[in-house]
Formats: sequence, C-alpha cells, structure tokens
Amino acid sequence: MPIVASSQERPSTPDMTCRQAKSVLSSRGALVMGTGGFTYDRFVRDRSFCDPTQVTSNAFVPTRDDPECLVGYRCIDPGRDWFGDDE
Repeated sequence: MPIVASSQERPSTPDMTCRQAKSVLSSRGALVMGTGGFTYDRFVRDRSFCDPTQVTSNAFVPTRDDPECLVGYRCIDPGRDWFGDDE
C-alpha cells in the first residue's frame, strides 16, 4: 500500500493572536505562514535559520489582535550599501 503524504495547511496569522503567532514560530524556528488572502512569507526565530550570507529584518504581520505584530524576522540578502560604506 503506497504512503500518501498529507499536505499541512500553513498557519494563518490573521486567525491567531500576536502571542500565538510568536509562540508557533518560536517553537518551530522557521515557518511559512499566511498573512492574509493569498499572501504568505517565511519567518524565522533568529538568524541561525537564514543562509550564511543573509541577515535578518524585523517581520511585522497582521494578527487577530494586532495589525502590526512583531512576530520574528525575515531572512534578507543585504544590498551593496548595507553597511553604508559604498558612497
């Protein structure tokens, strides 16, 4: 009998409180969460979940009780002028 993998539904931040969204991310470390409608993004607890060349940026998401909940971070690639020395 073949094993069928079930797809997990991605957590939706607008359906959670800010505290719940932070808790889910904190317990998993890195997670793709829906942020409303058809939008989603990958969020991380800290930089250890990013590629070595990436840095973190604060990630604000809408939740049931806070339209701008600081849930964690996003991994981003720093631009050429990230450190301000490319003038």
